[in-house]
Amino acid sequence: MYMCRDDNARQNDCPNCEQLHELLSVALEKILELQRRIQQLEREGKRQAAPFRRPEQKRKKDKAKPGRQKGHKPAYRKPPATVEECAEVPLERCPGCGGPVYEVRPVKQIIEDIPEIRVHRLQLTTYRGRCPECGPVCSSHPEQVSTAAGAAGTHVGRRALALAAALDKQFGLTMRKTTAALEEHFGLRITPGGLSQALTRLAGKLAQPFDELRSAVRASKAIHADETGWWVGGQSAWLWTFTNPQMTLYTIADRSQKVIRDILSDDYCGVLISDCLASYDPHPGRKSKCCSHHLKAISEAREQAPASDFLATIELFFKAAMLLDRLREEIDEARYWSSVAHMEQHLDELLTPPRGHTAEVRIANRLRKQRPHLLTFLHVPEVDPTNNLAERQLRPAVIARKLSCGNKTPAGVATFEVLASLAATCRQQGRSFARYVAESLSPGRSPPPLFAAE
Repeated sequence: MYMCRDDNARQNDCPNCEQLHELLSVALEKILELQRRIQQLEREGKRQAAPFRRPEQKRKKDKAKPGRQKGHKPAYRKPPATVEECAEVPLERCPGCGGPVYEVRPVKQIIEDIPEIRVHRLQLTTYRGRCPECGPVCSSHPEQVSTAAGAAGTHVGRRALALAAALDKQFGLTMRKTTAALEEHFGLRITPGGLSQALTRLAGKLAQPFDELRSAVRASKAIHADETGWWVGGQSAWLWTFTNPQMTLYTIADRSQKVIRDILSDDYCGVLISDCLASYDPHPGRKSKCCSHHLKAISEAREQAPASDFLATIELFFKAAMLLDRLREEIDEARYWSSVAHMEQHLDELLTPPRGHTAEVRIANRLRKQRPHLLTFLHVPEVDPTNNLAERQLRPAVIARKLSCGNKTPAGVATFEVLASLAATCRQQGRSFARYVAESLSPGRSPPPLFAAE
């Protein structure tokens, strides 16, 4: 391009100079726009909060008003059944001027507080000897948690260890934060390494209820399953959850079908609820595929083919099926099963014709592949149409992964599996995990049953 080098020409509005300035202006605007775009992508890459990762066009414009709907039952702190102490503060004189007070009436309140808790240190002396009939014997105490003595003779009590296990594996504190909380608020000093070793020994003592949990999972009528990435010693692994409203089992392994068969066995008689990961398909038992995952795939396909009647119809179909499941208890049984038969027939009709758009073909192939498992939730009352429960039970593990990057050793893997599984199960049952662990550590006593006998 010709550039004018005449100063007089520049002053006289040379056409070539004007054209060059216009091109430079356009180029500068594009450069600035690219810089803004790069900065935006860098910010999005660093964001962790889910709402900010959602594209602007997909965010809800008319959000529901926060809080409960009008007319809901009032919520307030209910008074406890018993109180440990009563105090009365009479009003004989005015606190301000000291004069008499009239129309005095009582005002009752109940204050629930936590008194200052400090470490209780017990020096325990037991004795060892030899019985002619039984051999070596020793005395024991209800607070004893180990027989180690000498340099290893200072122990963490069962209630303190149970609280530490709950803080770490149930409430998601790291080892260092757990030990800091114990020292700052209770005066109990323990190192993160010492706590890690103590939790490993604790997991070994809880092997019996963990085996009970595995057996309960195999005997369940329905189980949700999901998986997420994990790390073991810096190597890639997968953390799985098998859960229903009564129990949760975590296990860490690879992402193969072998994990499912090890946990459930090929003889599992219940329904396996999952997403469409291929590892679930070879299991010979009955299965149900999450409707939410199907709806998400259909929504993405509709963005590619917005005019597709098939995608719009199949989306409405799954929403109607989920609505029918919610109305199961409200409609007549004969009418319900008639509706289920109609839904099954209608689904076959929707999937039969060939499709033209690639997005339609992809969804149709996906649904044909999983056809036997699409409407299982309409036939089995214990089966939920979505796999949301498994995803919710994975969230604490995902947070733990962000904080700890998984486990360092196989012993850490076993400890996490046992304690995290029992903590989640106790919470689902409405029982205290810390109290359950403390009861399990009582000497000469087996851990309490995890599930009540029917």
